[in-house]
Amino acid sequence: MTGDPVTPEPARSRRRAGRWRDQLRALAWLVLIWNLLWGDFSWGNLVGGVLVGGAVLLFFPLPPVTFAGRLRPRALLVFALRFAGELASASANVARIAVRPGYRPRGAIVAVRLRVRTDLNLALTAEAISLVPGTLIIEVDRDAGVLHVHVLDVRGPEDLADSRDRILAVERRIVRAVGSAVELRRVQTDSVERRPAP
Repeated sequence: MTGDPVTPEPARSRRRAGRWRDQLRALAWLVLIWNLLWGDFSWGNLVGGVLVGGAVLLFFPLPPVTFAGRLRPRALLVFALRFAGELASASANVARIAVRPGYRPRGAIVAVRLRVRTDLNLALTAEAISLVPGTLIIEVDRDAGVLHVHVLDVRGPEDLADSRDRILAVERRIVRAVGSAVELRRVQTDSVERRPAP
């Protein structure tokens, strides 16, 4: 007798419990944001936050973003330090361009295909890139895992290649900090393949 595969009850229960846990976390964040927007933590704002947050989750459900990785504190610290360094360097570069008399920087749009195409990785990488002055996410192709990034001050093809490499390096550091073992292998293998032969 053939039929559709039946999901075992314990697995279904775990999935349901996971969904409820994710919904409660989202509600807690929405209540916190609601209170921060009002600038006052009171019982009225707490109840209002629960009602508004519950309505948002009920009427505007978001697709679940799964987290299959694990947090690595050392890699997270490396990411934070490198990000702060890139932020300072890019800010100085944009400031230099802004005060340089008669200089007209050329911009370009670069399409970069990420190695890890999960929604979480796409969102984290896009946010990290957009926060750095001189780079801005124009479009995200979720299905293909491609970020379209506007880059400031492009002088030639080598600057485009450098921009691509910088974006992939940001992705690699994010995956090292919060990715799963499979995702980590994917970015490390790709890094080895891209390395030029001696």
